[in-house]
Order: sequence, then structure tokens, then C-alpha cells
Amino acid sequence: MKYVRLGKSELTVSRICMGCMGFGDAATGQHSWTVDEEQTRRIIRRGLELGINFFDTAIVYQNGSSERYVGKALRDFAKRDEVVLATKFTPRTQAEIDARVSGQKHIENYLDQSLQNLGLDHVDLYIYHMWDYHTPMEEIMEGLDAVVKAGKARYIGISNCFAWQLAKANFYAREHGLTEFISVQGHYNLIAREEEREMAPFCRDQNIAMTPYSALAGGRLSKRPGETSKRLQEDSYAKFKYDATAEADGKIIARVAELAEKRGVSMTEVSLAWLLTKVASPVVGATKGTHVEGAAKAVELELTQDEIDYLEELYVPHALVGVMAQNGKQKAGNVV
Repeated sequence: MKYVRLGKSELTVSRICMGCMGFGDAATGQHSWTVDEEQTRRIIRRGLELGINFFDTAIVYQNGSSERYVGKALRDFAKRDEVVLATKFTPRTQAEIDARVSGQKHIENYLDQSLQNLGLDHVDLYIYHMWDYHTPMEEIMEGLDAVVKAGKARYIGISNCFAWQLAKANFYAREHGLTEFISVQGHYNLIAREEEREMAPFCRDQNIAMTPYSALAGGRLSKRPGETSKRLQEDSYAKFKYDATAEADGKIIARVAELAEKRGVSMTEVSLAWLLTKVASPVVGATKGTHVEGAAKAVELELTQDEIDYLEELYVPHALVGVMAQNGKQKAGNVV
């Protein structure tokens, strides 16, 4: 395994971050394809053996059961200072807004619940899961600064935002002596490259680490035509994100398969090796031990510039999907 400094922070993380959305009680959450606690523990233990020290979860993953499974496994298998643990919080609910719960109080409440789920007294990275258009940005930044100063979070990150939002938030924090975001977790992979337009150059300029999710496009970049999985069959949200562009994406996926065969490696290794030329540490989900092993191997695969160009050549612009599409509509709805 190789390691990298996470942006401007003092955190040293593995080049692969283990995404933990696939862990949790399948009966109590939005995903039917997640794995139980026993399987979660096996996967995390294998990841640790392979040198992965960076783990990403969220309070909303399977109603907190992902945090509970991950926290217990890491407490059992690793020393606290040997791992970098990230979790995320979502925007205020309508009930909180109606009850006049401030952005600051919302963050404090959610982080306290996450720490209880994890069985820990702090997280290394606390991530703003998606932009909250109903809460002043100032309240969010002040609330995040407060939990860092309280020792409940070492650093803060953001996910599912536009580059202008990240810039606005960090420049506000800088002006007012508050904690700045040191990482961004966006939707970025070989068949979803819209982050390259503004986010990637802004992050390079500001030394903000990119830790993208959906690194394998929900498994699409790791499987040949005809191959399937429980997630591919049942992940309706991923279908919503990728089905509309399946024809164009299929041409790129075919090149991944071609290059994998030529190099004698897996499609996972090729897809992630490409992404590793662009970002600090992609978030890679796993529901099997083999998924972790394939991700770890990708760190050692070096693509030539000709191979990178070949993989990138057929990409065409994509419309924003998922959370980012919804965010764009919310922002547009505020324009008068």
C-alpha cells in the first residue's frame, strides 16, 4: 500500500479509502444489498491487513448500523491512532427547521450521535454530506469549527458540492479564522468526469484533497458485459445515475476490459489506477474480500500516458445526476 498526505492536513491516508456504505443491516435502510456485521468485520480486517487505514462511513448509511459495525470492527482490530476515520452528516430535516434547530446545533447533535454509534470520542474527518440550501452557510462553518475546537473532529471535509460553494465556504472560514475544508468527496470516475471542469483545478490550486465516491460506478467499471452482482441488480439509485448514459459509457467500459486483458489484471485495477492518477484517495466500496484485494492491487498498477489517453478518448459530457442534479435544481430555484 502507498500513502499520501490528505491535502493541507496532518493526516496520512492510504491511497485507497474503504467506503462503508455497503456495510449495515439490510433490513433497516435504503439499500437491500448491504452485508451483515460478520461479513463487515471480515472485509475490514482484510483491508487493514492490506494496509488500508482510511475508512469512510455516514450516519445515514443503513440508519446508523454502518457506523456501529465499522466502529466496533476498528476498535477490535486496530489502534485508534493507526486509522483515519471519516463520517458524514446530512442537512437539517424539515422537523428541525420547524423547531428552529440551528445549523450549529444540528451539527453538534449529529456528530454526538455518530460518535455514540462508532463508540469513539472523535473522528478524524467530519464531512458535510451535501450542501444545505435551507441553512445559512455561516451557521454550518461556525458549527463545524466548534466541533473541531471541542476535539470531536480533527478536520472537516465536504461532499456533493459545486466548486463555487467550496470556494465560498473556505474563503469565509479563512476570513473569520474558522476551520477550512481540507477534502472534497464528489462523484468522479472514468465514466463520470464532470469534476474535471472546475472542481479538480480549484482543488489543485488550493491543495484540497479529492476523495471521490462511486470510484467504480457502482461496479460498472469492474465487470464485463453480462457479468452482474447483487448490487448491480438491486441498486436503484446507481441505475438512476448511470442507465441513461449506458450506451456511451459502455464504449469506455469495453476499453477498460480490453486494457485489463492486455495487462493481465482486473478491470477494477485498471479503472482505479486511472483514477489514482487524478486524486488523493478514491472511496472504494466493498461487499467481498476480493473487492478489497482488487482495490489494493490497483495502487501498484502504473498506466502509461498512451493508456490513459486511450481510456479517456471516448468520454462525452454528462448531465449531472443524483445529489448534484438535485442541488443544481435547488440553486436554480433560488434565482430571481
